[in-house]
Amino acid sequence: MDDPDPFAAPSRMPTANRPLLGLTILVVEDSRFACEAMRLLCLRSGARIRRADCLKSARRHLQVYQPSVVIADLGLPDGSGIELIEELARSIPRVPVILGTSGDNFSRDAAIAAGADGFLEKPITSLAGFQNAVLSRLPVHQRPLGPRIVQDDVISPDPMAFHDDMAHVADVLSESAEDTTLDYVAQFVGGVARSAHDTALAQAAASLAAARRNGGPVARDAARIAWMVRERLDQKQVI
Repeated sequence: MDDPDPFAAPSRMPTANRPLLGLTILVVEDSRFACEAMRLLCLRSGARIRRADCLKSARRHLQVYQPSVVIADLGLPDGSGIELIEELARSIPRVPVILGTSGDNFSRDAAIAAGADGFLEKPITSLAGFQNAVLSRLPVHQRPLGPRIVQDDVISPDPMAFHDDMAHVADVLSESAEDTTLDYVAQFVGGVARSAHDTALAQAAASLAAARRNGGPVARDAARIAWMVRERLDQKQVI
């Protein structure tokens, strides 16, 4: 590993208040709500954020840029984030920090087995938790020097991003009701609902996911989610 550049600009070196200054974090995430939370966390931490909303976009980005950190959601519209984690873990040079993320904590083992350095369970709203997840896995020379004041603030994404996610689900359901589509909808809606603390919607997504795993009928669960999504879109329009 190369030694840190002694002539690096001081303004780009990490500080106690902005411990991720100088880092570029690629967030591979299809949820606008979850990505807005990441944007706020990166902004407060001093990191630059780049976003990819699918595997294809992430791979295209990685052909051009070498981020310091990649945070990959495990459920993406064109495949699993596990595929990307496996590719990154084998790549040379390797991305210094690879983190998996999902609303399902049982996905942690799969992400680590694929080569991730760590795992972030959604919702990701703790500033201190986010910073520690990155800093603890960075090379020592990239960490801020001296003591650091840990600010355990809670990040609250713009509700408009939640509305955008609901509109996305409505579009997906209107285009297809195939099994793979329903699997994606259950995963996506579950993650967004947990991040937004929407218990009823999270339960509906969990019911659909369980029906798919058990091979049971799914029409009722899919219709329920479609109705709940439309209800939330209508509520936003009223507001």
